[in-house]
Amino acid sequence: MEIRVPELPESVADAVIASWLKKEGDYIKAEEPLLELETDKVVLEVTSPAEGILSNIRYQQGDTVLAEQVLAELIPQEAPAETPAKTTPPQEHEPPISPSVRQSLAAHDLDYHDIHGTGKKGRILKEDIEPYIKEEKPTAQTVTPSSQKLQTTDNRPIKRVTMTRLRQRIAERLVSAQQTAAILTTFNEVDLGEIKRIRQEYQQRFQQKHGIKLGFMSFFAKAATEALKRFPEVNARIDGDEIVYQGFYDIGVAVSTERGLVVPVIKDVDQLSYAEIEKKIADYAERARNNRLDIEELKGGTFSISNGGVFGSMLSTPILNLPQSAILGMHKIEDRPVVINGKITIRPMMYLALSYDHRLIDGKTAVSFLIKIKELLEDPASLLLEL
Repeated sequence: MEIRVPELPESVADAVIASWLKKEGDYIKAEEPLLELETDKVVLEVTSPAEGILSNIRYQQGDTVLAEQVLAELIPQEAPAETPAKTTPPQEHEPPISPSVRQSLAAHDLDYHDIHGTGKKGRILKEDIEPYIKEEKPTAQTVTPSSQKLQTTDNRPIKRVTMTRLRQRIAERLVSAQQTAAILTTFNEVDLGEIKRIRQEYQQRFQQKHGIKLGFMSFFAKAATEALKRFPEVNARIDGDEIVYQGFYDIGVAVSTERGLVVPVIKDVDQLSYAEIEKKIADYAERARNNRLDIEELKGGTFSISNGGVFGSMLSTPILNLPQSAILGMHKIEDRPVVINGKITIRPMMYLALSYDHRLIDGKTAVSFLIKIKELLEDPASLLLEL
C-alpha cells in the first residue's frame, strides 16, 4: 500500500517534508500520523490509511515533494500480540510532539530526552521547554563546532538556518505589496477609557456566560466593520483595471507564530456577536501556534487588523495584505495626559495606523475612515447600537 502526498491546497505548488514522525519498520495504526509536510501556508499532517509496517521511505526530511508523489509504502499487518515484556513503552521511543514544539526544540538545539513532558502520556508541551530556553546563554559556549549549520568567520560565531516555506512566502508577499501598491499610512489616536470601563464592569459576567474573556479585539473588529460599511472603497480591491466592491466583511487577524506571521480570516464579522468574535480569535491563535489552521481559514479577507501593541509597539506602519486595500495597526495602550473640555486629565490612549493603497483610496477617505473607527471606539454605545 502506497503512502502518497495528499492533494495540496489551491495555489500551493509543492511541499517540504518537515519531519518524519515514524521510521522504517515501525508498526503503524490506522489514522496514526506518519509525517508533517510544510507548505508556504500551513503544515499538513499525513496519516496512515491502515494498520501495517512502514517501509521503503523514499524521501527524507527537507526534500521537496509534489501532490500524489509516493512517499513510502505500508505493508498491511494486524497489530502484534501484546506480551508482558511490552507492558511499558521503551524509554528511547520519542513521545508525541506537536509541530510547534518540535520546531522550538530544533531552534534551541534541545533534546527531548532532557525534557520532562507534563502533557497526556508524557507529551511535551510548549511550557515544558520554556525553562530550558530561558537557561540558554548567548555566549560562545552555546555554539558547538560540531553543529553542521555553524560556521565561523574571524573566530566570530554565526549560524545558518534555512528559511521555512512560510517565511519565504511572507518575504515574497511583503516585497510584492511594496512593489505593487502605492502604500500610504495615516495616523490617529483613540481614547479607550470607555471600553476599559465596560470590560472592567462586565468582564466577570461576560466570561461566566460565554466562557471567554472580553478583549479589545472584538471592539476593533466591530468598529472596523461599521466603518467599512460607510466607506465601501476601503473594503474593495483592485483586479486588473477593475475595482471589486465586496458586500461582505471578512476581517483578517494577524497572529504571530514561531514559523512566522499568519492571518486567519474571521468571516462575516457583521453577523457575529462579540463573544463569537472573541472565541474565533482565541481558537485561531491557539491553532496557528500549533500549525493546525485549515487552508480555508487563511483564504480571502477584505480587511486586516494587526496588533503590535501586544509586543509593546507604540507606533508602526503595517504593510498591506494583498489583494486587500487597507490594514489597521493597533498599538500599546499608554496612560497619557490629554486635554478634555479645557482640562488636563490622564487617559488610556492608543495610536492607530491605517495603511492603504493610494491607487484606490484617497487621502480624505482614509482619514475619514480612521476617524470613524476612533469615534466608534470612544463611544461604544453607538457601536453596540450600530449608530
